[in-house]
Amino acid sequence: MIDAVTGLLDGLSAWQATLVVVVLSLGAALLVEMVVIRGASRLVRRTDTEFDNITVRNVRWPLVVSVALAGIYVLTRTPAVVESTLVTAAQLDTFFGKPSLAIIIVAWAWALNNLVNESVEVVKEKGSRFDFAPVFSNVWTLVVAVGTVAALLRLYDIDITPLLGAAGVAGIAVGFAAKDTVANFFGGIALYFDDTYKLGDYIVLDSGEAGTVVAVGIRSTTLLTRDEVLVTVPNSALNAAKIVNESAPQRRRRIRVPIGVAYGTDVDDFEELVVEVAEAESLVLDSPKPRMRLRRFGDSALEYELLCWVASPTRRARATHELNRAIYKALAERGIEIPYPKRDLTVTNGMEAVDQTAAHQPPFDGEPEPVRSETDGGRD
Repeated sequence: MIDAVTGLLDGLSAWQATLVVVVLSLGAALLVEMVVIRGASRLVRRTDTEFDNITVRNVRWPLVVSVALAGIYVLTRTPAVVESTLVTAAQLDTFFGKPSLAIIIVAWAWALNNLVNESVEVVKEKGSRFDFAPVFSNVWTLVVAVGTVAALLRLYDIDITPLLGAAGVAGIAVGFAAKDTVANFFGGIALYFDDTYKLGDYIVLDSGEAGTVVAVGIRSTTLLTRDEVLVTVPNSALNAAKIVNESAPQRRRRIRVPIGVAYGTDVDDFEELVVEVAEAESLVLDSPKPRMRLRRFGDSALEYELLCWVASPTRRARATHELNRAIYKALAERGIEIPYPKRDLTVTNGMEAVDQTAAHQPPFDGEPEPVRSETDGGRD
């Protein structure tokens, strides 16, 4: 396309070609701003998502600048301008051609960096599973900066091969020095894509720690226990551990309350009473409904289990406490016995047998015979 434009300008003088290209460039930039950008802005305002607004807002100025500077780059390839006596071809390319491309590269790099970072912030505000937003933004900014510098060096014909070799050696050294950090970083990425947990989930580790996930960073995950103690666990350890997420796939959890009742109790009346107590408890969900299950015939009692649901794992302990209190009071008022293990002991008088045994023994006479000890060599 550039060859076609330069061919059209070949019949003009240097100043005529320059004037035509500048006017066309500015006109095209104005057209892009007034028609394309504003039309796209009005269109994206009708959508519910924020990402299209971010895209239009960030590509606006790079697009206008690119269209405007494209004309200057075309001038550096126009024979009428290149062959003029005002400047040489090398000077024209050095002062106008390459700087125009450099400005275009920087403008688009700036736009891409802002586009991704603003999109990450929107995702973070809507509620992300992990707190990787700052880390991702920093990594993306670093990648864009390195890529922009490499493109500019390439534009000015500067060999970057030695720099790439040095960067490779430095990367290996940094990798060995920060292997734990790298392991935690990739462990966190694995946890993210495996959808193991998210912020606010209540998890239990195979090591015994349990708590609510309050922060997930580049290196570690922080849990808040029921004792309001923060526990920090490296992501690499979490990636290799067995994790029970009690908040997934839904937050409600079933609790089991064991109850023993004496043999001979009217089980229908007993079951109905306990279910009524569970339904009256505010921490217990109405659906699924509470129910009773007879699990086994114990040594001292009929062993029942009350099954009911609470809204979240953190409410199980409190709900169990309240149910135990209410069930105990209800059974006491109804006169239903909660049995406990009992033992029957039979005590007999053995004094008569002891007297008869003593009567048949010969009377004791004389000094007691000394006892030999193995520790003193057999001496008395």
